[in-house]
Amino acid sequence: MITELGHFCLILAFAVAILQASLPLLGAETGRLRWMALGPPLATLQVALIAAAFAALVHAFVTSDFSLKVVYENSHTAKPMIYKVAGTWGNHEGSMLLWVLILALFGACAGWFGSGLPPALRARALSVQAMIGAAFLAFILFTSNPFLRLASPPFDGRDLNPLLQDVGLAFHPPFLYLGYVGLSMAFSFAMAALIEGRVDAAWARWVRPWTLAAWIFLTIGIALGSWWAYYELGWGGFWFWDPVENASLMPWLFAAALLHSAIVVEKREVLKAWTILLAVLAFGFSLIGTFLVRSGVITSVHAFANDPERGVFILMILGVFIGGGLTLFALRADRMQARGAFALVSREGALVLNNILLAVAAFVVFIGTIWPLVAEAAFDRKLSVGAPFFDAAFTPLMVLLAIALPLGAILPWKRGRLTGAARTLVAAALLALAVMALAFAVNSGRSALAPIGILLGVWLVAGACIDLWLRAGRTPSRLTRLPRADWGRGIAHSGLGVTFIGIACLTGWSTEDIRTVKVGESFPLGAYQVVLQAVEEGEGPNYLTTMATMRVLKGGAEVAVLHPEKRVYPVAAMPTTEAAIANGFRDDIYLVLGDAQADGSWAIRSYVKAFANWIWAGSLMMAFGGALSLSDRRLRVGAGARRQPLAQPAE
Repeated sequence: MITELGHFCLILAFAVAILQASLPLLGAETGRLRWMALGPPLATLQVALIAAAFAALVHAFVTSDFSLKVVYENSHTAKPMIYKVAGTWGNHEGSMLLWVLILALFGACAGWFGSGLPPALRARALSVQAMIGAAFLAFILFTSNPFLRLASPPFDGRDLNPLLQDVGLAFHPPFLYLGYVGLSMAFSFAMAALIEGRVDAAWARWVRPWTLAAWIFLTIGIALGSWWAYYELGWGGFWFWDPVENASLMPWLFAAALLHSAIVVEKREVLKAWTILLAVLAFGFSLIGTFLVRSGVITSVHAFANDPERGVFILMILGVFIGGGLTLFALRADRMQARGAFALVSREGALVLNNILLAVAAFVVFIGTIWPLVAEAAFDRKLSVGAPFFDAAFTPLMVLLAIALPLGAILPWKRGRLTGAARTLVAAALLALAVMALAFAVNSGRSALAPIGILLGVWLVAGACIDLWLRAGRTPSRLTRLPRADWGRGIAHSGLGVTFIGIACLTGWSTEDIRTVKVGESFPLGAYQVVLQAVEEGEGPNYLTTMATMRVLKGGAEVAVLHPEKRVYPVAAMPTTEAAIANGFRDDIYLVLGDAQADGSWAIRSYVKAFANWIWAGSLMMAFGGALSLSDRRLRVGAGARRQPLAQPAE
């Protein structure tokens, strides 16, 4: 009964989405205030219905209702409860239901907190948001229905993919979807502005909070996915340039560019057309990510489905919204004339450079991701584009971005002098060079990547600190009175620098060792000594395990006792490797248990991962900086509009 109720709520939500997509838009076009006012209540009703449907699906997973096809294929009675709940979105159908729930939630938030928006703009934005929702609800109902019943319910399920039976599944996809789907609000506001034919400073002030919120969630989601890959896959890598990893990076880059571009529109009323285009591209690449994951065109551990019918449906959605958005952009381009001018060397010029670098970096990732598909379809050649291409093409753009960020933050609006900004940052440059020289000395003739990465990271952090110091008028007491948006920007830029340092050190200074070891033997690992103390068989809730006990010593003192495992999940008939990690401020000790050898020894892979945690600490700093900026009243939706209310349209 609960399942049928969930299915019925999903159908009702589809009908409500159609009403929301049409009535407020018609009201905005005809000036009917009551029709426009229907947007928020319809958005609230839509999110309530989808939430009810999602709750019904969660109930089916928690109670192990194997009469549902999706539960049978992705759950098992012996699975721990946390993975039963997380398994709701650990599959194609459930994850799409979560996708539309978040989409509807963003639309409802625009209705709840958008009272300061002009009624016509809010009505149009809510209608566009509902159009996206209606399209994806149709996709779910017609091709990916999570409430399909089995004619003969089995006694038990097939279990969830063992790689997904991890706490990372509980947090990584929801945050990632909050970022992906959150960019739909920027798209909806862009389409509403184009329909209205007005893009100004007020519009930029309204669109920035939604973009910033999406960027924060996407930052956290990408960081969680990177951390999950680091400890779960057993190879110690944090990024593999997997097509689906790239699919999350591309909208993140466009969202970062959109944030900086919207600042220029708000402050100077220039770059209007470019900002609208970035809003379209940011959400467009979110849809491209959805297509890559669910169409079967790529092979990835992240892929949910390989059904061509679903891929064609998503491709049609992508074509309608992105093609329609770009067409409307072309038709309205003449109405987005810039009001001001600026010199090449200015804050605006620096933000334009920032935008160009981020956009080009996103397109580089896009080309590297789809080129194997193009080569196979057009030239019948199977190609693999991996880390060497991305490292060579993507890294220089990030280096230029890191160099430009502190300079751009120091430059004044409209016109500035590069020499003056450079003189202000002399201390930051000297500090960065000194730390790089120290890193070269420590590096002992190895790759120069680590010292150069440290140079860039320290340059970013020191530049952000100097920017805050200047904004405080070089007076310490004024630092506490700076707006939260200023502190947020400084912390976010510093976080990028910390991430640069972590990536550079992990890449340049890590130690790897692969050998066979008998129980009782020890072996050196960098500055550490590792002892294989025991290997024992055991049993978990729904798996069998071979667990090692390994002591890590440094200077004769015990640093950690680690327990790497090899697991076998009988239901899924799939083995997994569970690395054991001793996290530290500077080093991670990373141990992996391999197969037993004929002579009674065990294969052991071990690593010292230098500064690995700095990667995710920097990511969290970026997200925290964004959240701090979002908490500034000046960035709240409609805060500026309340000071200067616009005339209400006639009813």
